[in-house]
Amino acid sequence: MQTESLKATEAECAEGRTAPRVSLADIEANIGATWYFTAGEAVHALASFGWLGGVYDSNDVPASLGVLTICLLVTRNGFTLIGKSAPASPDNFDAELGRKLAYEDAVRQLWPFMGYALREKLAQ
Repeated sequence: MQTESLKATEAECAEGRTAPRVSLADIEANIGATWYFTAGEAVHALASFGWLGGVYDSNDVPASLGVLTICLLVTRNGFTLIGKSAPASPDNFDAELGRKLAYEDAVRQLWPFMGYALREKLAQ
């Protein structure tokens, strides 16, 4: 999912540069799987299976968790990252925007790891 924000970052990083670098395309090619859900959905599912040790009844999930969007990224080698997004006011919650921002958060976490891997390769 290439967002305008990620595209703008990519364009700025690429401008006039010819040396090896990690591109947005490199990052997206390295993503093996992506999942989205809200924290409320996760807690509800865990509670319904009894996996929260009786702490929550499946109907007792705080409403505020319903606006915390989580993006799980799994890279092709199995490394996992968690991106998240939540509005300051629940009235501003937009599921699609939440997924977009959570995805961007996860990608921005992955970028330095891939940069490190490239640096290791270049140092050899």
